[in-house]
Amino acid sequence: MSEDVLGLDEAASAEDAGVLPGVAEPLRPELRALVEGRPCDAFALLGSHRDGAGWRLTAYLPGATRVDADTGSGTWRAMQRIAPEGLFQLWTEARGSGLLRIEWSDGVQELEDAYRFGTQLDNAELEALRAGDPDAVRRSLGAVTTECDGIAGVRFTVWAPNASRVAVVGDFNGWDARRHPMRLRHDAGVWELFLPRVRAGARYKFAVTAADGHSVALKADPLARACELPPDTASRVSAPCSYAWTDAAWMAGRGLAPGQAISVYEVHAGSWRRDEHGAPLDWSALADQLIPYVKALGFTHIELLPVSEHPFGGSWGYQPLGLYAPTARHGRPQDFAAFVDRCHGAGLGVIIDWVGAHFPTDAHGMNRFDGTALYEHDDPRLGLHPDWNTLIYNYGRAEVAAFLIGSALEWIARFHVDGLRVDAVASMLYRDYSRAEGQWLPNANGGRENLEAVAFLRQFNDAIRERFPDVLVMAEESTAWPGVTAPTGAQGLGFTHKWNMGWMHDTLAYLHRDPIHRRHHHGEMTFSAIYAFSERFILPLSHDEVVHGKGSLLAKMPGDRSQQFANLRACYGFMWAHPGSKLLFMGGEFAQPAEWNHDAALDWHAAGEAPHAGVARLVGDLNRLLQHEPSLRLANDSEAGFEWSVSDDHQNSVLAFVRHAPHGVGRSTLVVCNFTPVTRHDYLLGVPSAGDWAEILNTDSAHYGGSNVGNAGRVATVARPMHGHAQSLSLTLPPLSVIYLQAAG
Repeated sequence: MSEDVLGLDEAASAEDAGVLPGVAEPLRPELRALVEGRPCDAFALLGSHRDGAGWRLTAYLPGATRVDADTGSGTWRAMQRIAPEGLFQLWTEARGSGLLRIEWSDGVQELEDAYRFGTQLDNAELEALRAGDPDAVRRSLGAVTTECDGIAGVRFTVWAPNASRVAVVGDFNGWDARRHPMRLRHDAGVWELFLPRVRAGARYKFAVTAADGHSVALKADPLARACELPPDTASRVSAPCSYAWTDAAWMAGRGLAPGQAISVYEVHAGSWRRDEHGAPLDWSALADQLIPYVKALGFTHIELLPVSEHPFGGSWGYQPLGLYAPTARHGRPQDFAAFVDRCHGAGLGVIIDWVGAHFPTDAHGMNRFDGTALYEHDDPRLGLHPDWNTLIYNYGRAEVAAFLIGSALEWIARFHVDGLRVDAVASMLYRDYSRAEGQWLPNANGGRENLEAVAFLRQFNDAIRERFPDVLVMAEESTAWPGVTAPTGAQGLGFTHKWNMGWMHDTLAYLHRDPIHRRHHHGEMTFSAIYAFSERFILPLSHDEVVHGKGSLLAKMPGDRSQQFANLRACYGFMWAHPGSKLLFMGGEFAQPAEWNHDAALDWHAAGEAPHAGVARLVGDLNRLLQHEPSLRLANDSEAGFEWSVSDDHQNSVLAFVRHAPHGVGRSTLVVCNFTPVTRHDYLLGVPSAGDWAEILNTDSAHYGGSNVGNAGRVATVARPMHGHAQSLSLTLPPLSVIYLQAAG
């Protein structure tokens, strides 16, 4: 046994366990660095190593009063304490099993030596990580329950290429950053360590030492699959999702037909309803209550505001740090899986909002994760978002792009979600987004486009499309960037849908006006038809329109209370008839009086009152028409599915258009809108076929809370040419209303 290796007098007896020899020499520098938690090669110092004709076993167990080692065949020998901090050594002729019996002040623990295990990731996997393979990120990084040499435990791996030391801390080691330093795999900048007997549910973080060797930060795992309930910030070891899915039939048939419209109910899970104690519902209660409610209203999909773990509830989830973990606010990951499964069982798709545009600066997060700007840009002109004081991902770095794409794939593969709505895409596309002159850097070509973000978004969508061609990927993009939903092969971004923010702004601006002034702003309601087929659009009336003093949708409408309801019903009638899929934020379906408050439930008392219940009945009927009438459900991305009848009657604030079904699959639907409080009698409108026309929907019906003006359900054509047709209808247009008609028979 070498005195040079031990760093103490060889005469000190290895049998005197727990006794520090008075004649010991100072520890060698590398051992001193080890016990002080400073950078060193822990695997070269700890565990069993050849030493002359035998083996030297070294264990660092701060706080242990005695340590015995199994030298083989059940023979135990006491290890010698060689430093008061808890460094123990033993020389044996045989290597031994690596099993230690550790005496602590509160009991005895048997545990395999973590430093007896070899490398965890092979070279091919390291190369895949370095190359930016998102599947490798999902396979290899984070805390993975596994077995090593037949021993159950957890493999911890983390990307921190510029750190000088990384250690795992958690429930299993008293959060002592000295205990479990990790091994650096230099080729990929990945640190790894297998810890035996650690189980799912254990809390952990990484103690990351910067390149200076001194600055240490406790960081949550960016790849954690589960997290503590905020405001606590630790990651949790999560077992592989073992949920027994029952949605095979749904998954096999969830793809959409070309041009098919969907109807989305947007939900903030924390404030839809509250329990009897005022707390947010868990996933099980949401499944019990939300799913039948949404199904009864006829929506096809539920869209959840971000459910990734996020430290600040007031961000509504839009400042996440746990991109691979469902928030603990509503239960365990398997509880979220069960919620999705139950949605599918009820015939509802699930879309989640996914945030890859930025992340918050919280100290436990990805901010300067390894002491450097690792996930973000170092220059604030590229890396700091001025609106939200958040950090912007460095999309040009292969490992960062793989981390983000891996997150998206994780939600789709692990939790069977049917779509992702990508938040704040416009802020990703432009380097000068919300920045003053001089506060941004041009791209390599001198322009304002973020070329790295463009390449990332194409890679992101290609990765999803390649693996999950039936999954929807929607862009919240508010500019005129061309080809958002065009294929990447045609220089598009590759999304399946784009939110039509222009339609939303114009429509709400028009309807906010007093009807007497609407004649001067008629183009706000007709302009969207010019570009309606340039992308595959979703028409959103989202959470963003009912917060921050904007008021509820009902409150935006002018007039007395009855006129406000009539205006909102007309808004929905126009929206559901307009080409494009539909999205409505919770509360809008019953005309919630007040704007959204994320700290409280919706106003369910108001939902039961007659005019509010009428609006809910209208939304349900609109959804059912959307799904059952091919003229509304299909051809939403084709000019052939839309034809103006009257677009220029600004004096009367009347619009009329026809939605055509694809050839041979259904009847056309005539839509007539009257955006004034004046009933229009004998309004002549040319139609393509003679005979009776049925009024299949009237937003002014008493059933919906209206004045019940209309056409008694049916009207016959008259032989009067108009609007390019040989016959016309003489219609009664109810005040502040939209009516749908179809040729009878």
